Amino acid sequence: MTRHGQLYLRDMVPPRSQYYAQGRFGRMFSTLPPFLSDTPQVRQALIELGKPGGIMDPQDSPANPSNPNNPDNPKIPSGFTFLGQFIDHDLTFDPTSSLERQNDPESIENFRTPMFELDSLYGSGLAASPHLYDKNQRGKFLIDANADTDVPRNSQNIALIGDPRNDENLIVSQLHFAFLKFHNAIMDRLSAVGMSDPGMRFVEAQRQVRWHYQWIVLHEFLPRTVGQGVVHDILQKGRQFYHWQHEPFIPVEFSVAAYRFGHSQVRPGYRVNSAFAASIFGAPGTNDLSGDRRIPLEKKADWKLFFEFPNEPAPALSKKIDVKLSTPLFQLPFLPPNMPTNPNSLAQRNLLRHLTFSLPSGQAVAQAMEVEPLTAEELAEAGNIDPMLATHTPLWFYILQEADKRAEGHILGPVGGRIVAEVFIGLLQGDRMSFLNQCPKWQPTLGATPGSFSMADLFKIAGV
Repeated sequence: MTRHGQLYLRDMVPPRSQYYAQGRFGRMFSTLPPFLSDTPQVRQALIELGKPGGIMDPQDSPANPSNPNNPDNPKIPSGFTFLGQFIDHDLTFDPTSSLERQNDPESIENFRTPMFELDSLYGSGLAASPHLYDKNQRGKFLIDANADTDVPRNSQNIALIGDPRNDENLIVSQLHFAFLKFHNAIMDRLSAVGMSDPGMRFVEAQRQVRWHYQWIVLHEFLPRTVGQGVVHDILQKGRQFYHWQHEPFIPVEFSVAAYRFGHSQVRPGYRVNSAFAASIFGAPGTNDLSGDRRIPLEKKADWKLFFEFPNEPAPALSKKIDVKLSTPLFQLPFLPPNMPTNPNSLAQRNLLRHLTFSLPSGQAVAQAMEVEPLTAEELAEAGNIDPMLATHTPLWFYILQEADKRAEGHILGPVGGRIVAEVFIGLLQGDRMSFLNQCPKWQPTLGATPGSFSMADLFKIAGV
């Protein structure tokens, strides 16, 4: 689903520090040992587990979206898969990853501040990222006058946006476009109520956009992903496992394992509007949903097909959270730079990263959390797994199977859900400018219903 972070298969991981600084990756469970040693036998077992045609491949296609081996999730509309990708790009960015560093995760610099502040949208601001903004309408994002669907681009079709990864596919690109339009609409509203200074309007619009976005993260995306009960418990009783000494960091248990649950939600193809549907990936030059190209009007996303809107038919659904990934994800059409031997299977890439980052097993993390681990029988229901991996299961695979066995694939299970929820809430609590810190009792003011705000509200205000 994403191209970032695919470039660590052969890194060496030296002893781990317990001290983290802002902008770095770290660990939630720093005392737990790796799930297994990096040996040829273990590596081959991971490759076998994630291979095309293996137990994680449901053999589905855009022409066969109702494959019983890869069922729909009745609880989560398909748009949240792409919102999750957009959120990920807001939290993490490592532009030097293609150099195949031989570094400890704690020393890998995250050039994106680990906060829900939309720097993937705003870049470095008006002065340092002037190419993102309209010089004739100070404080507003640059929007192509001839485009009603697409982010601005240069003469070579390169997107002029704060994070190039948000042009990786047609859907997340248009989601980024919606946020651009949302900001500009707030600028117009502030002007209409008499805020004449464009600099002050920009600051206030940015605050409103960020806080409404944070509300969506906390009150719409997160409850659908982990369950409202987990969110409420952490907000009321505090975090148990995600802590930092000075500033928040991104745990590798989150970025390499738990938050990759979204790969299981991807459909093999999507209906973008009433006249256009395509595979999520395809061979170069095919009519798929790949990004890095202009988006014409006939490929404009009808967001009612992705998110719930009042008084509208139900949208398409995401896939259940389980160990099955749609078949196109085993046939990725791109390889990262400098890694010609990197597998085309996203499942294999995810599993091999567990060796790179010395991640603990799912069983060890469950025991550290005092959660009853999956039984051997529950893990065996995923398919024929190598005995080594059945007792020392890679954390990502474990979390996917846990969601299936403990939550019917509708939300994450107790281990995966707790990791994702604690990191999300912890990042909001660690950001002194978030609404949780600035005004804990704040409620949205822009939604159709007072005190609430959803993606449907955002699209309506943005005019997309």
